Amino acid sequence: MTEKKPFAIDVGKLRSREKVASASAVERVDRVAADHGFIAREPAKRRGRLPSPRTGQLHAKVFPNVSDEIAKEATRRGVTQGVVIEEAWKLYKENNPV
Repeated sequence: MTEKKPFAIDVGKLRSREKVASASAVERVDRVAADHGFIAREPAKRRGRLPSPRTGQLHAKVFPNVSDEIAKEATRRGVTQGVVIEEAWKLYKENNPV
């Protein structure tokens, strides 16, 4: 007795076929999708904060008194600690040419 199981899939009937990727087929699918209210295939622009031009990151270990002095100077001038370090590096390069 071969009873058909109610939730079984007959794998013998499954067939794979190649996806049509021609330009005309993609255009036709896009047109139909637009008619049905679907959005474009292009990925959405990256959301969130824009990348900063200051992408280099330092993790300098300094003595606590140096860290406090840099932080106080940055706060006094209303800039970030990175700006203070960049300016110090610029002064160093000016006084020590390669």
